[in-house]
Amino acid sequence: MLRKEIEITNKTGLHARPAAEFVKEASKFASSVTIEFKGKKLNAKSILHVLSAGISAGSTIVLATDGEDETTALETLAELIVNFKE
Repeated sequence: MLRKEIEITNKTGLHARPAAEFVKEASKFASSVTIEFKGKKLNAKSILHVLSAGISAGSTIVLATDGEDETTALETLAELIVNFKE
C-alpha cells in the first residue's frame, strides 16, 4: 500500500467536474484507491463517496493505493489533483 498527503489547491475543491474526472481516472486502475479525509476512508472510485466528503479548497487528504498498479495509480491521481484548474 502506498500513501501520499495532498493539499487541495483547486478553488472549488474536489467537487462536481474535478470529482467526476478524478473518479473516472481512478476507475481505470486495478488497484484499490481510497481517500482519507477527516478520519474517514472513502472509496475514490465512487462519485457519491467523493462528493459527499465535502473536500474543499485548502483541505488536506491522504490518497492511498493498493494493488498491482499502485505506484502508477498514486502518481497519476496525485498529479491530476495537483493540476486541477477551475
